Amino acid sequence: MADEHLITDLAALERLYGTPGEASLRKETDRLTPGYRAMVESSPFLVLATNGPEGLDASPRGDQPGFVAVEDERTLLLPDRRGNERIDSLRNIVGDPRVALLFLIPGIGETLRVNGRAAISAAPALLQRFVVDGKAPRTVLVIRVEKVFFQCSRAVVRARLWDPAGHVERAAVPTPGRILAELAAGFDGEAYDRALPDRVRQTLY
Repeated sequence: MADEHLITDLAALERLYGTPGEASLRKETDRLTPGYRAMVESSPFLVLATNGPEGLDASPRGDQPGFVAVEDERTLLLPDRRGNERIDSLRNIVGDPRVALLFLIPGIGETLRVNGRAAISAAPALLQRFVVDGKAPRTVLVIRVEKVFFQCSRAVVRARLWDPAGHVERAAVPTPGRILAELAAGFDGEAYDRALPDRVRQTLY
């Protein structure tokens, strides 16, 4: 049965939402201005979105503020630190270089959105620039910036993201081990959870 309320064309969508304000348009640029560079260098966390044959993917990336290097006003360098070895994002980039990044800064309401195209580099000299605790990343994403703009604080304010009073207790959310035990019969979720904190600490880099 057709839903008469579905929005299926741009004209209908634009009639519903109207036109963006002047500031919303003026904030977009094709390069990293000094203000936008400061946001990148202050951020310890971002979400990397990619597109591949199996669909879209969004992956967290995090380290100390400045872990994403601003090479110049149109180039970002993002080291690929240790993870779960699925390399979903990297697989996607091999086939489709388009990426989108969302930077978050603790305590700050505004976020930063960057769209561009990424290449995967394993150049030894480049990897050496990102050594931490004696360990280099396996690859570095060289991201050519195409669009940059900040997102207003409304979503962060509504979510109370940085308000400690809104933080969720660990016991209220299933642990990784419990989730795995639900998905795989016979999996020892309790043992997985006991070992996880040490494994994370030992494999950060």
